[in-house]
Amino acid sequence: MKNFYFVCAGLCLIGLLNVGIGYYTILRIMITIGAILILINEPKKEFSFWVISSVLIAVVFNPIIPVYLQDKSIWMILDIIVATWFIVKASSPIKI
Repeated sequence: MKNFYFVCAGLCLIGLLNVGIGYYTILRIMITIGAILILINEPKKEFSFWVISSVLIAVVFNPIIPVYLQDKSIWMILDIIVATWFIVKASSPIKI
Protein backbone atom coordinates (compact mmCIF):
# COMPACT_ATOMS: atom_id res chain seq x y z
CA MET A 1 0.00 0.00 0.00
CA LYS A 2 2.82 2.39 0.86
CA ASN A 3 4.34 1.87 -2.58
CA PHE A 4 1.08 2.95 -4.18
CA TYR A 5 1.15 6.14 -2.10
CA PHE A 6 4.68 6.86 -3.33
CA VAL A 7 3.50 6.28 -6.90
CA CYS A 8 0.66 8.76 -6.36
CA ALA A 9 3.15 11.30 -5.03
CA GLY A 10 5.37 10.80 -8.07
CA LEU A 11 2.43 11.19 -10.42
CA CYS A 12 1.56 14.51 -8.76
CA LEU A 13 5.11 15.72 -9.23
CA ILE A 14 5.09 14.69 -12.90
CA GLY A 15 1.87 16.69 -13.18
CA LEU A 16 3.95 19.81 -12.53
CA LEU A 17 5.42 19.41 -16.01
CA ASN A 18 3.67 20.44 -19.18
CA VAL A 19 2.02 17.11 -20.06
CA GLY A 20 -1.07 16.37 -22.12
CA ILE A 21 -4.67 16.36 -20.95
CA GLY A 22 -4.75 12.55 -21.02
CA TYR A 23 -2.12 12.45 -18.28
CA TYR A 24 -4.21 14.67 -16.05
CA THR A 25 -7.18 12.31 -16.45
CA ILE A 26 -5.00 9.40 -15.33
CA LEU A 27 -3.65 11.57 -12.50
CA ARG A 28 -7.18 12.35 -11.30
CA ILE A 29 -8.11 8.65 -11.31
CA MET A 30 -4.99 7.52 -9.44
CA ILE A 31 -5.10 10.30 -6.83
CA THR A 32 -8.78 9.68 -6.17
CA ILE A 33 -8.12 5.95 -5.73
CA GLY A 34 -5.22 6.71 -3.37
CA ALA A 35 -7.31 9.10 -1.28
CA ILE A 36 -10.16 6.59 -1.07
CA LEU A 37 -7.74 3.85 0.00
CA ILE A 38 -6.44 6.03 2.81
CA LEU A 39 -10.01 6.84 3.81
CA ILE A 40 -10.95 3.14 3.87
CA ASN A 41 -7.88 2.13 5.89
CA GLU A 42 -8.28 4.77 8.59
CA PRO A 43 -10.08 3.92 11.83
CA LYS A 44 -13.78 4.67 11.62
CA LYS A 45 -14.30 5.78 15.22
CA GLU A 46 -13.31 9.41 14.81
CA PHE A 47 -12.56 12.07 12.27
CA SER A 48 -8.85 12.57 11.89
CA PHE A 49 -6.63 14.71 9.72
CA TRP A 50 -6.26 11.80 7.28
CA VAL A 51 -10.01 11.20 6.97
CA ILE A 52 -10.89 14.84 6.38
CA SER A 53 -8.01 15.49 3.98
CA SER A 54 -8.74 12.26 2.08
CA VAL A 55 -12.31 13.37 1.44
CA LEU A 56 -11.18 16.82 0.30
CA ILE A 57 -8.54 15.41 -2.05
CA ALA A 58 -10.95 12.84 -3.48
CA VAL A 59 -13.49 15.59 -4.19
CA VAL A 60 -10.99 17.94 -5.83
CA PHE A 61 -9.29 15.27 -7.95
CA ASN A 62 -12.34 13.14 -8.79
CA PRO A 63 -12.57 12.32 -12.51
CA ILE A 64 -16.36 11.89 -12.62
CA ILE A 65 -17.37 15.45 -11.73
CA PRO A 66 -14.07 17.27 -12.27
CA VAL A 67 -13.20 20.48 -10.51
CA TYR A 68 -11.74 22.94 -13.00
CA LEU A 69 -9.32 25.46 -11.60
CA GLN A 70 -8.56 27.71 -14.54
CA ASP A 71 -5.07 28.66 -13.39
CA LYS A 72 -2.28 26.08 -13.80
CA SER A 73 -0.35 27.66 -10.92
CA ILE A 74 -3.14 26.70 -8.49
CA TRP A 75 -2.98 23.09 -9.70
CA MET A 76 0.81 23.14 -9.31
CA ILE A 77 0.47 24.19 -5.67
CA LEU A 78 -2.17 21.50 -5.09
CA ASP A 79 0.03 18.88 -6.77
CA ILE A 80 2.94 19.74 -4.47
CA ILE A 81 0.72 19.67 -1.37
CA VAL A 82 -0.90 16.36 -2.35
CA ALA A 83 2.46 14.78 -3.26
CA THR A 84 3.81 15.79 0.15
CA TRP A 85 0.63 14.47 1.78
CA PHE A 86 1.07 11.05 0.15
CA ILE A 87 4.78 10.92 1.05
CA VAL A 88 4.06 11.76 4.70
CA LYS A 89 1.29 9.15 4.85
CA ALA A 90 3.50 6.48 3.27
CA SER A 91 6.45 7.32 5.52
CA SER A 92 4.56 7.71 8.77
CA PRO A 93 4.13 4.65 10.97
CA ILE A 94 2.20 6.80 13.43
CA LYS A 95 -1.48 7.53 12.90
CA ILE A 96 -2.05 11.28 12.97
